[in-house]
Amino acid sequence: MLPAAARSSPPPSPGSRARPFPPGPAMAGLVVHGTQVSYIGQDCREIPEELGRDCGHFAKRLDLSFNLLRLPLRWLALSLRVWTSYLEGQSKVNARSLEGLSAFGSLEELILDNNALGDGLALPRLPGLHTLTLNKNQITDLECLLDHLAEVTPALEYLSLLGNVACPNELVGLEKDEEDYRRYRCFVLHKLPNLKFLDAQKVTRQEREEALVRGAFMKVVKPKASGADISASPERRYSPLPSASRELTSHRGVLGKCHYVYYGKNSEGNRFIRDDQL
Repeated sequence: MLPAAARSSPPPSPGSRARPFPPGPAMAGLVVHGTQVSYIGQDCREIPEELGRDCGHFAKRLDLSFNLLRLPLRWLALSLRVWTSYLEGQSKVNARSLEGLSAFGSLEELILDNNALGDGLALPRLPGLHTLTLNKNQITDLECLLDHLAEVTPALEYLSLLGNVACPNELVGLEKDEEDYRRYRCFVLHKLPNLKFLDAQKVTRQEREEALVRGAFMKVVKPKASGADISASPERRYSPLPSASRELTSHRGVLGKCHYVYYGKNSEGNRFIRDDQL
């Protein structure tokens, strides 16, 4: 529903450009300033449908920080089957939580900081998006994210992933150093060569040249756990004994006699005793 002033104004002339109006029934927590839309700290797990309906047609900048887009990852898997089904379910949750972005076809800036977005993040195609920040989420698979962004955000120039496991710096762990972060930047620029800013730093010409030559080799390969390792009970510890002799009820041993003779060949017990003390 439009404001009273808008309802009483005459219709625009054919050559004039219509200005967007804020949504009629105000949503709690919604802030609209021109083409900038903010819906921050509302604990929403999905983008509200009315937000896209009321603001999607004019919004250029959308800030959805400090919400609950996708529930935090819970380590519930006790077997490979359960873990696989759980990951599939989380990917579907990711897709559902960002479905509402399809109504924002004219977006140029998207801020999704401090949510719980993880691997499997699915954005709609946003051809005009040039700025995307995903700081402090739960993204671990860097290559999967970059391949997806290269497909759906062809105009992307600014990307920030600080605070994610996929971005190796001191915000993630003290064991990460500058070399880890340099390799990360090189790989990101290899995948997204049009970036002008990455995280909080401007992309330099030297970084572009290095990414062109070595970027494909800067990927950090993570070891994949086998099915036997995941399905094994966490309480079962390693034992050097053969599997047949690990159980107390199936113990097998050999008894025998051994005649041992001490020669003192390597003994140094009398090393510091003088001859006159013998």
